[in-house]
Amino acid sequence: MRRLMLLRHAKTESDAPSGRDEDRRLDDRGHRDAAEIGDWIAAHPPSPDAVLVSHAVRARQTWDIAWETMKDRVAAPQVEILPELYLADPAQILETIRTATIPANPRRLMLVGHNPGMHEAALMLMGSGDPAGARAIADNLPTAGLAIFDFDVKDWGDVAYRRGKLVLFVSPKLLRLG
Repeated sequence: MRRLMLLRHAKTESDAPSGRDEDRRLDDRGHRDAAEIGDWIAAHPPSPDAVLVSHAVRARQTWDIAWETMKDRVAAPQVEILPELYLADPAQILETIRTATIPANPRRLMLVGHNPGMHEAALMLMGSGDPAGARAIADNLPTAGLAIFDFDVKDWGDVAYRRGKLVLFVSPKLLRLG
């Protein structure tokens, strides 16, 4: 069994001072939401063994803030920054999952990336599972939204579209609503 966690970066400023999209930073709400989702992950084991993060500032900040809230309660995962996750489409996301060069061959893998690719990948990977979660992410994977899938496979190379079981979908907004 392999567990995949897809985390969209938290809320950002609309423009970066540099004018480059990949330099956009988290805004105040983004900081709070990243911490809240990190706290949730730490309180709901198992946590990821490995994390693959887009090189965009907002994705790295999301992971760094989430990790800061988790680090005293969970084992440190192996983290890799991957430029290919920046604005990746579902095919690139699936390829990254299948071929990620992670020496530890983790049982639980998290990707921190961007829409629309993360949302589309979540929809394409989902084959069964939590109906309420499926309805919640049908239209959008919101900022700091986390979709958790289980795959009944022995190796990441066997992960395929429509084969994932959606275990749970959670977001800071849903956490606030109770």
